[in-house]
Amino acid sequence: MKVDGKHFRSIWRERDGWSVGAIDQRRLPHEFVIARLTSCEDAAVAIRDMLVRGAPLIGATAAYGMALAMREDSSDAGLKRAYDALVVARPTAINLKWALHEMRTALAPIDPVERAEAAYARADEIVEQDVEINRGIAGNGLELIEAIAAKKPGEVVNVLTHCNAGWLATVDWGTATAPIYLAHERGIKVHVWVDETRPRNQGASLTAWELGHHGVPHTVIPDNTGGHLMQHGMVDLAIVGTDRVAANGDVCNKIGTYLKALAAHDNGVPFYVALPSPTIDFAVHDGIRDIPIEQRSGVEVTDMTGRTADGRLETVRIVPEGSPVANYAFDVTPARLVTGLITERGVLKPDRAALAAAFPERIATAAK
Repeated sequence: MKVDGKHFRSIWRERDGWSVGAIDQRRLPHEFVIARLTSCEDAAVAIRDMLVRGAPLIGATAAYGMALAMREDSSDAGLKRAYDALVVARPTAINLKWALHEMRTALAPIDPVERAEAAYARADEIVEQDVEINRGIAGNGLELIEAIAAKKPGEVVNVLTHCNAGWLATVDWGTATAPIYLAHERGIKVHVWVDETRPRNQGASLTAWELGHHGVPHTVIPDNTGGHLMQHGMVDLAIVGTDRVAANGDVCNKIGTYLKALAAHDNGVPFYVALPSPTIDFAVHDGIRDIPIEQRSGVEVTDMTGRTADGRLETVRIVPEGSPVANYAFDVTPARLVTGLITERGVLKPDRAALAAAFPERIATAAK
C-alpha cells in the first residue's frame, strides 16, 4: 500500500540485515515515525504497548522478535525465554501464538549455532505469507463488491468497517480493507464509513489515515452511527477484521463489532469478516465462552490525545476524577450474525464444517 504515492509495509528488516523497522502506530495520524526494534524485549514492548497492533502484524512482529532473540542467545534456554516473553504480550490475538509456534517448531530441532540465520529466514517467510494471504482475501472480497456494484451501475458502493483491519494491521494490503483497495484500483466507486472505534480510536486515527493517503473516499463516523446509516439504506455491506475465529465460526474482534453485527442483521445488511487462515483457532469450540478477552488500562478510556490548534500534541482527561472505568478490548460476534468469512481460499460459511474443509492443516496444528 502507499503513503502519498510511496510504497510502505508496516514492518520490515532494516538495511543492516538484522534490526527491524516498524511504523509506530501510537504516533499516527499526527506524526509518521519509524521505530527500530533491536531486541526481543523491544518486540514484546512494541506488541504490548501497541506500537504495532492487529493480529497478523502482531504475529509478524513476534516472529522477528524470536529472530532478534536468537541473535543474542540461540541456546535452548534462550529459545524458551524468548517464546515465554512474547507469548504473553497480548492474550487475545491467536496469530501471536501461531507465529511463535511456527518459529519454535522451525528452530528447536536445529543446532543453536544455526538458529539465528534460520530464525530470520522463517520470520521473512511468515511476513511474505501474510502479504500473499491478504492478496487472496482482496480477490475473494472484491467479488462481493463487484456484485453489489453491478446491481447499482454508476452508483457508489458504501462499505462500513470497524477498528483498523487495514494494511497497518497486517504487513501489507490489510484484511477488511484489502477488497476495498482492490475495488478502488479497479475503478469501482467505493466509499468507506469508518467507525472511530473508541477508546483508542483506531478507525479515526489509523483507518482514516491509510485510506486518505491511498486516495480512497471515506467518512469518519462516531461509533454509534452505523445503525442509523443502515436503517436509511446508506450501507451496502459491512466488512470487519478479526483477532480470532473459533472453530464454530464465532468471531472475536475489537469491542463494538458485535453491536454492528446486530444492527446489520436487523437491517438486512450483509456482514462479512475478513481473516487470514492463521487467525482460525480450531482449539476453541465456543468463542463467547472460551476466547480470553483482554482488559486494558483504564487510562485509554479516561484520557484522549490529540493535536491542538497551534500544533501541539496534548493528552487531556475526559472522565471525572474518581469515576471507575472498564476497558474490554474485544467482544465476540456469534456466527449466526456473520454472512460469510472472507479468506484466502474463498468466502466461507461461518461454521466448523466449512472452515475444516478449507483449512484442514489448521486442525492438525491446533491438535499439537
